[in-house]
Amino acid sequence: MNASPVISIVTVVLNRAQTIQPAIASLGAQTYSRWEHVVQDGGSTDDTLALLKRLADPRRIIVSERDAGIYDALNRACGRCTGDVIGVLHSDDFYPSEDVLETVAARFIDDDVDAVYGDLEYVESSNPERVIRCWKSGDYRPARLKWGWMPPHPALFIRRQVFEKFGGYDDKLSIAADYDAMLRWIVQGNLRIGYIPHVLMRMRLGGASNGSVHRLVRKSREDLIAMRRHRVGGLPTLICKNLRKLPQFWTRRG
Repeated sequence: MNASPVISIVTVVLNRAQTIQPAIASLGAQTYSRWEHVVQDGGSTDDTLALLKRLADPRRIIVSERDAGIYDALNRACGRCTGDVIGVLHSDDFYPSEDVLETVAARFIDDDVDAVYGDLEYVESSNPERVIRCWKSGDYRPARLKWGWMPPHPALFIRRQVFEKFGGYDDKLSIAADYDAMLRWIVQGNLRIGYIPHVLMRMRLGGASNGSVHRLVRKSREDLIAMRRHRVGGLPTLICKNLRKLPQFWTRRG
């Protein structure tokens, strides 16, 4: 890819009027302008759609329809992307700086890569300037998958052709379909992956995978299904994957 890529940013949303404005504002503030924003609304009944209309942008495409859950919505949105690269911006998340997309685009121009990823910060929902955890990804090596390594899904950008060739999210998994999809892309696609050692996304705590003990247990079960499906490990890998989260609580980034 020699020309500057068009980056398709996907947002799926349902009744998130309180948080989607900062997400959209962080996208609109990006110094890199070659992006499209594909919004998949699940039929919001609050002010989400009205807010989206007030923040109209010719690069933003909005479809509002009922879906079968977040991963079905992601598949629908990604299927409508026309850019060279796909990234996800959840309605509760936001870019921490104005040069995130510019930095990502430069890697796709300069390097022969299929995907790039960076670091992720978890922030307090009511005070997004307060960092609770920092996920410092580190460089990718295939052997690390068996030790529970994975890139942060919100900080991952992949070429659209990877999604089209190897498929999207398995919506039979309710929480861990992003992990399953990333393993499929990385293992089956034998992807060339680049690491950007910077925070590319901030995520508010309290999302689908970290909202309760019940969800954490369910996520672990689905993680195990994904590990076995893609032959990267079993129970020891799951234990390692969960233990890898512990250093995130005392790692801080500026």
